[in-house]
Amino acid sequence: MRRLAALLLLLGAASAQAAEFLSVNDDAAVLYDGPSREAKALYVVSRNYPLEVIVNLDAWVKVRDHTGALSWIERKLLAPQRMVVVTAPSAEVRVRPEEGAPTAFVAAQYVVLELLGTAPGGWLRVRHADGANGYLQAKLVWGA
Repeated sequence: MRRLAALLLLLGAASAQAAEFLSVNDDAAVLYDGPSREAKALYVVSRNYPLEVIVNLDAWVKVRDHTGALSWIERKLLAPQRMVVVTAPSAEVRVRPEEGAPTAFVAAQYVVLELLGTAPGGWLRVRHADGANGYLQAKLVWGA
């Protein structure tokens, strides 16, 4: 019984690890269906686009995008800067992390925002490319 409990605890800890997210650090980066430039090119993504790391190889990283699609990208095209993409039709960014707080700005679907931090209650502190910043609910974005 103790072995089973220890095994369940270990499995729970492993599954609780946070996902690793990186962002594209080039103006345009090609995503491939395999870890090679000779593989089929699938998509082109722009600077700051967030990607979830699935597998790390030396020069290549298997990633997942906000749609759930898997692909490969050259490691040299990724940076540790944390970005999120708005997945809701629009996202109201508030001046404080509370539902009734005044709106700082509204971000449209697919806009990429820099993730500055987290706040209690499922809120994220974000910054738009134009410098405006505030808080939005994590459920409105992907990449956090």
